[in-house]
Amino acid sequence: MAYIFLDESGDLGFKKSSSKWFLFTIALIPNNRDLERVIKKVWRSLRKKHKKIGELHAAHEKPATRKQILKKLAEINELKILSVILNKQKVYVDLQNQKNYLYNFTANILLGILYEKNMLVPDESIDLCADRKDTKKRLRDEFVKYLSHSMAERKHGGFSIKLRASHDDKSLQAVDFISWAIFQKYEKDNCEYYELIKNKIVEERLLFT
Repeated sequence: MAYIFLDESGDLGFKKSSSKWFLFTIALIPNNRDLERVIKKVWRSLRKKHKKIGELHAAHEKPATRKQILKKLAEINELKILSVILNKQKVYVDLQNQKNYLYNFTANILLGILYEKNMLVPDESIDLCADRKDTKKRLRDEFVKYLSHSMAERKHGGFSIKLRASHDDKSLQAVDFISWAIFQKYEKDNCEYYELIKNKIVEERLLFT
């Protein structure tokens, strides 16, 4: 069994106020509990006042908490990180007007890289979990259908995908920190957090360069 946790950073807006970059990040791991344990351990060390939130989110945490989590994630032997980074300034105008397709297409490219790099065992069961976000149900259903169809075309059996709220899944919270760290490198030109997890990144691919 292979577990894949998928998260995103940035946005797909094309206004001046929008992010310059958009990226998808996945954590590939044979034991999903490993990611969960990191978040639980750090969460337990925080003050009770903070615990009322019930979720750790990279954008809202103190630098010390971010670093603690990223360092612990980097210690997981079998963790593999892949990311596709979309240079929004180079996206064709017609695709800018098809944001939902662009979103699904970009996520599928990331899954394709797993096959390209022979990181999945043939006929191995794959459990993919992605952040549900606050999008419309129709868009969420289209996302699931798009990725499921693409995996079927790759002749990979035993693929399942579920969308969960990040506050209900601590493994998704872990990937949020990873994705945020990579995003800081591109959006803010800040590699401080990226360097903590860099040794686990096996693919970091720019799109529309």
